Amino acid sequence: MSVSVELLLAACMFLGAALYTSVGHAGASAYIALMALFGVAPAVMRPTALVLNILVASFTSFRFLQAGMFRWRVLWPFLVGAIPLAFIGGAIQLPGAYYRPVVGMVLFLGAARLLWPGRRAVDREPRDPPIWAGVLVGAGIGLLSGLTGTGGGIFLSPMLLFMGWSTTKTASGVAALFILCNSIAGLLGNLSAVWALPTDLPLFAAAVMLGALLGTAFGIRSAVPVIQRALGLVLVIAGAKLIGIY
Repeated sequence: MSVSVELLLAACMFLGAALYTSVGHAGASAYIALMALFGVAPAVMRPTALVLNILVASFTSFRFLQAGMFRWRVLWPFLVGAIPLAFIGGAIQLPGAYYRPVVGMVLFLGAARLLWPGRRAVDREPRDPPIWAGVLVGAGIGLLSGLTGTGGGIFLSPMLLFMGWSTTKTASGVAALFILCNSIAGLLGNLSAVWALPTDLPLFAAAVMLGALLGTAFGIRSAVPVIQRALGLVLVIAGAKLIGIY
């Protein structure tokens, strides 16, 4: 990859991080989408996305916790189910022929989250999720997160909102910490994958951290539905590319 291409990819990652962190996410699905569009090998995509996710989710969690946008009771049942399954999923190496369509479907789901954010949680007083439901849902999200190299926030946030288990603002903080724990578990499940990390990782890391600084500032103050929908369209395009629609 030439220097100009690396800089362009880093700039796109900066934008992806800024957009995703505005809703409490760390951006793994955006990084995967961008790497797919730039022709990065699948073996490199997953560990790179997880490392960037851990960096961004650490900062995003701190920012949203500092702003009081978090409830531990909402989060912990999902973590109980997700962490061990994310570890197992991270240890499973899917062949490229399977990995690409699975990630493509994940990107479509991420796009659905952005194009149809859902507003049920703001229409009524939220209730705490049943513990058994949180553990089961968390297990499913954790496994898929480990397999695909994402943090699972694109699944958790809409679930919290659609089921009325959280307000929109609190869902952002809960998703941020969930993503951090899931990403760490997924990477620990396959530590050998770190040998596939690209040499330009420091450049990408700097780009996403700057994006997170900008995105969390916007996210704490207000929602950005128009930008979310624009990013959703990008994920649709990248998902179609991975699945082989074009």
